[in-house]
Amino acid sequence: MKVKILNKSAYPAPAYATELSAGMDLKADIQEPVILAPLKRAMIPTGLSIALPAGFEAQVRPRSGLAAKYGITVLNTPGTIDADYRGEIKVILVNLSDEAFTINPGERIAQMVIARHEHVEWEEVEALDETSRGEGGFGSTGRQ
Repeated sequence: MKVKILNKSAYPAPAYATELSAGMDLKADIQEPVILAPLKRAMIPTGLSIALPAGFEAQVRPRSGLAAKYGITVLNTPGTIDADYRGEIKVILVNLSDEAFTINPGERIAQMVIARHEHVEWEEVEALDETSRGEGGFGSTGRQ
């Protein structure tokens, strides 16, 4: 699938790292390092804008290495970029660790996955069909 991209960043367009990768890394398009203090958040620009076809979205997700090693994650995971949005993609990063983290220019800060989605039409009813789970919510299926 071809998708139009406007790249105003200083870096190449996102690409898949391996043949079977689902996501492409997004890089910080910043002029100077940004220090993200513990429990603080920042909106980091990427310099990228895209035009997705109808029926698709781009999901912005954390990079597992940043999350596991440094406690850096995407705050609104997954962030959704709608097919009709034409503005710059920005990533809301949050530092969940107890140490400051420095985001450097060109650093890979998140990954973007392109996904198909559907629109629904609601059918209002008086009751829903029964299931074995019923109204069991958070934790209702146990830990094992």
